Amino acid sequence: MTDQRIEGTATEIGGRIQTGLGTLTDNPKLELKGRLNQAKGKAEAFYGETIDRLDHMVDRVPADLQDPARSGLAFARRKPLLTTAIVAGLGLLLAGVGRRR
Repeated sequence: MTDQRIEGTATEIGGRIQTGLGTLTDNPKLELKGRLNQAKGKAEAFYGETIDRLDHMVDRVPADLQDPARSGLAFARRKPLLTTAIVAGLGLLLAGVGRRR
């Protein structure tokens, strides 16, 4: 289990507590902050789960590609926001290329 999954779950639980406290105290600001933390926690846990699944798949790739794949996953663990931005940018580029044809 990666740190992202653990931290994401903790953030989500904290967000649920904040949301509940905001509801109980009739504090919409706290409730909104709790909902945002819940979403952030879910996203972070999902990211960690995805990285874990990819890590298990590295063993199936050819031996000469395993080291670059592991270093790529290590980068993704250290820089999750940058990795997400890179993947989103590549997705936009591929979508643009697909539309031009």
